[in-house]
Amino acid sequence: NRFKDTRMNDIWLVDFYAPWCGYCKKLEPVWADVGAELKASGSPVRVGKMDATAYSGMSSEFGVRGYPTIKLLKGELAYNYKGPRTKDDIVEFTNRVSGPAVRPLPSKQMFEHMLKRHDVLFVYVGGESPLKEKYIDVATELIVYTYFFSASEEALPESMALPEIPSVAVFKDGSYFTYDEYEDGSLSSWINKERFQGYLQIDGFTLYELGETGKKSPSRFLIKVFCFDRKSLTFDFRLFRLKSLIQMVAKDYRQHFNRDFQFGHMDGSDYINSLIMGEVKVPSVIILNTSNEQYFLPDGPTETLEDLVSFITGVLNGSVQAYGGDGIVQRVKRIAFDARSTIMSVFRSSPVLGCFLFGLPLGVISLMCYGICTADSDPDAGDMELMKREGFTDEEEEEEDDEEQRRTAQLEGPENDEEEEEGEDEEEEEEKAPEQKKTD
Repeated sequence: NRFKDTRMNDIWLVDFYAPWCGYCKKLEPVWADVGAELKASGSPVRVGKMDATAYSGMSSEFGVRGYPTIKLLKGELAYNYKGPRTKDDIVEFTNRVSGPAVRPLPSKQMFEHMLKRHDVLFVYVGGESPLKEKYIDVATELIVYTYFFSASEEALPESMALPEIPSVAVFKDGSYFTYDEYEDGSLSSWINKERFQGYLQIDGFTLYELGETGKKSPSRFLIKVFCFDRKSLTFDFRLFRLKSLIQMVAKDYRQHFNRDFQFGHMDGSDYINSLIMGEVKVPSVIILNTSNEQYFLPDGPTETLEDLVSFITGVLNGSVQAYGGDGIVQRVKRIAFDARSTIMSVFRSSPVLGCFLFGLPLGVISLMCYGICTADSDPDAGDMELMKREGFTDEEEEEEDDEEQRRTAQLEGPENDEEEEEGEDEEEEEEKAPEQKKTD
């Protein structure tokens, strides 16, 4: 009740947890460090935690569906944190979201300072306008991902020349690019696409973010993934060559491919092996559709810039065959492959543990199946088998009974005939007239 009364007046960072959740217990020391860091820095954000199982009504009000769930509550707005659960990342998220959605850059010195601090920087340049209103609305929505700034034309670096004022620009990859409503569509979609660097190292969290971007803006659901084996410590010239080619395409062919592709590289090949349900040679090049899990492989070697550009162009025009997908059949196959891979990894790492975990249950199930299959289905079958062994069956019993009845009938035959004759004589005497009886 106290939280309900005071939360609208303060900014809260709340961890919704469950007492039985292992991830929640793992977060506890990190959460204590987050609270201490924010308090020491003088942040106005109040840090707390709530048992979502005990206060289910409150957790349902904020849309808590899993544990732990971290939310920053700012007035009527509730922002979800979906990043890595480390102290630095959570503190950086809190400082960014708790402040104003759009931060001013009053001078050239401040502008240049922010350019050095941020790899990707969005800036609105100009005075009051409908574009600025849209920019503020988008910043309020996407502040969870990146910073947003505003500046006057006088605060711009001398080397920067915008085609028109007001304008929205993004600074990244050593250059800047402006928003064009006619070519780029909605401002929200453009910012959501441009918030990534042109070439970046991809991990699980980045891949998740790229997948979410693909779902929100279907025109950009393809990602370029470059995989190499992190276990290999030897220098591989082909690896270095492929990485350089991809960086070159990302920079020189931005105008052609930036709308549809995100370029980067990924350490290791475990994710790709799970995706294609096989083993890919490293280093290798693959294009992944993050919206439906389809992937594309080059038909031949990609040794030159022309080979790489031809491969990407073929994916765009549909001439390159697509594999995989998120259909029911593919999902079942992927589940079976993941299960097989898990079992094989357990046996490779610890054969004894693998035999215990999988061999013992299989042995018990096999014994149960054997017992069910060999059990007597008919209780009289054993008696019949015994009778057959003794040379005794129901048919033989019936024949012996019939034979005995015939013998009995033959022995009793004469007696029956005498009785029948006596009975007939008595009937004849009864039928005679009284006079005849008297005469007799």
